[in-house]
Amino acid sequence: MAARGGAGRGWAESVAIYCRPRVVGMTFLGFSAGLPFLLVFSTLSFWLAESGLEPSTITFFSWIGLTYSIKVFWAPVLDHVRLPLLGARLGRRRSWMLVGMVGIGVGLVAMAHIDPRESLGLVAAAALLVAFSSATQDVAIDAYRIEAVERELQGAMAATYQLGYRIALLAAGAGALALAEIYDWRTAYLAMAGLSLVGIVTALVIREPESSAAAASYRAEPSVRAFLARSAGMGETPRAIAAWFLGAVVAPLADFLRRYGLLAVAILLFVGVFRISDVMMGSIASKFYFDLGFTKIEVATVVKGFGLFATILGAFLGGWAIARFGLMRPLVVGAAMIAATNLCFAGLALFGHDIAMLYAAIGADNLTGGYAGSVFIAYLSSLTSATYTATQYALFSSLMTLPGKFLGGWSGTIAEDLGLAVDPATGAVLNPAAYANFFVFVAAAGIPSILLALYLARRAHVAARRSDADTAPA
Repeated sequence: MAARGGAGRGWAESVAIYCRPRVVGMTFLGFSAGLPFLLVFSTLSFWLAESGLEPSTITFFSWIGLTYSIKVFWAPVLDHVRLPLLGARLGRRRSWMLVGMVGIGVGLVAMAHIDPRESLGLVAAAALLVAFSSATQDVAIDAYRIEAVERELQGAMAATYQLGYRIALLAAGAGALALAEIYDWRTAYLAMAGLSLVGIVTALVIREPESSAAAASYRAEPSVRAFLARSAGMGETPRAIAAWFLGAVVAPLADFLRRYGLLAVAILLFVGVFRISDVMMGSIASKFYFDLGFTKIEVATVVKGFGLFATILGAFLGGWAIARFGLMRPLVVGAAMIAATNLCFAGLALFGHDIAMLYAAIGADNLTGGYAGSVFIAYLSSLTSATYTATQYALFSSLMTLPGKFLGGWSGTIAEDLGLAVDPATGAVLNPAAYANFFVFVAAAGIPSILLALYLARRAHVAARRSDADTAPA
């Protein structure tokens, strides 16, 4: 959270950070992280629907996504367990990355060879392997990203990560669907399994972060030493399990609270509400475009195509802003932009089917999403301790989606309460302009995030001192 990180860099120097090898390497790791996501969600749902499965059966597969929300539970293993053989040769972070990447490739190959109409259970098992391996890979990549460079470069690392991630979503979405249309689903998933080699090769080429090898053992924690001293009479196995839980699970949380004190409450609240406006808008967006009369081609061209380039541009602007101005000012700007861009969709609702307004709204929203995403990832990275990088970042990344996901499920009900009229027989919206009320409400929902960002920016000097008391990433 240091306010000073990167502030005062010249324009040329701020741009040149994107040429650093580890910053460039994050593009390929981001691709590896993004590749499996759609292949166990929307792309898989399309395959299952084409196979003739009922909607109620298809939606059960969404539970596979819980692996991404609960990765915090096994993140401590990645922080404190060194894999035999691989760990000694590649290091802690790269070895866990490699295991996750290989698991993704194996799972995708298995999915390619299973017919959902004949062995739906096996498809679910293979998809679960892909999702679990993907979540494990995410934990290792996040920890690597934080440890690999100094904090003032985290914005650039986040930007190139997002670039690779978005390209992978395009490959796993439109690319996989095109291959399935031209050939078949087996070919599509085998091709995606082949693309998992991008991450595997990258993990073998990059260097292990210096701070990863130097992380302290959980047994060095005072609480663990005290427990071991007073539990000599306990059985060896339960004693070892309890000591590991104290050191690997409880200690990371205690470390965060110790370093930030009461400020930790404001930080956790901010992490939880930062993306509320974004997630609530996203949960109703497809229905909104449909009700305004936009065609699939228009949505694909503007939302998916043009929006992708706007997101990438925003991501790089976010990384540049951190290098140029430090972390906290861009964070405040990002929080304000997320709330404000919802007003563009309110304007679109009033204009109706207007392709120019759609371009304007999507451009503003996706540029903001990329910018705020880079800044927020860098901010979360700045909160972690070098000793508990994987565990603490997994906690923050899980927390940042939960409130938005919960409220997002109520978006339709909220929109109706704010005046959106729906035909009970067909479900069609009778007055699309009433969506404007909903988007104004969503913009207002971002005000707590802006206020908390301003408060944390004013307290940044306190957080910086407490963060500097910890070992800074190499």
